Amino acid sequence: MEEFSDKVFNTFLSSESNEIVRKIAISSAIIGFLAHLLIWVLYVTDMIQIKGDSVELVSSPLSSLYTPFSILLAYEIYELIRTIPDSFSSAVGKQYEIATLLIVRDILKRLSVINISDDWKIDDDLGLLVVECSAFLALFYTSLTYYNISNNIDTNVKLTDHVSSFVSTKKAIANVMLLFFIIIAIMSLTGWISSAIQGGGSVNREIFFLDFFTFLILADILILLMSYWFYTDFGNLARNTGFVLSTVIIRVAISTTGVSSMILFTLSGFLGIMILRITGNVNLRNKSNSKLSK
Repeated sequence: MEEFSDKVFNTFLSSESNEIVRKIAISSAIIGFLAHLLIWVLYVTDMIQIKGDSVELVSSPLSSLYTPFSILLAYEIYELIRTIPDSFSSAVGKQYEIATLLIVRDILKRLSVINISDDWKIDDDLGLLVVECSAFLALFYTSLTYYNISNNIDTNVKLTDHVSSFVSTKKAIANVMLLFFIIIAIMSLTGWISSAIQGGGSVNREIFFLDFFTFLILADILILLMSYWFYTDFGNLARNTGFVLSTVIIRVAISTTGVSSMILFTLSGFLGIMILRITGNVNLRNKSNSKLSK
């Protein structure tokens, strides 16, 4: 069973597969951007008719950025799944990247429809735009700081001789998450198309991402519970529990709107950085004590 799981992982989630998927994603993003821009041109020239909530996708040439960013987000999800067998910290780092891109996509969408008055009054749209940009800067800083801290921390943990089995199990979970990713993506796309045909078609961050992060949380909890067989100290268990909490906060932020969602996104990033800083300080102190005792 482990050999089959490893074979599937190496086939679809290996470095070689990632390079192929990356090129496909970039090419698709470029094609999607040009196709979306063409649809906008056809719409404003009255060559095609678009009705319902999906009109927001052709309200401005800036709306055409929604498609390539959605494709890039899908690739980031694939990258996130690939990091599941590595460590909690690697996967959480990818989650912050996804949250950052989600906020950027929301900002671009808002800029395409925002109406700013000529006076100095800050209306609701402009106020929320300022908050979203602030949250983007906070998460962007979080992502960079997170990786700087995690790269400087010795992430080697004390595991039993069954570490290879644990990694293989996480690869099996990654394989299942890849299957869920494909299923949720297809269901989300077909659901949106059906809604658009019926006069709906509104887009928001809940489409796909809410369901995916629900399954991601379940996968993280499963890995956390299994890790109790392997981790030998409370610090690592508490650390990974904190990372799961950070994922839950991101999921809640996705389902929330307005200023509250931006606060939750920022809180998730702050929590991840503080966990890494505390872990790093403890590891450095333990190393210093170990050297002094020799």
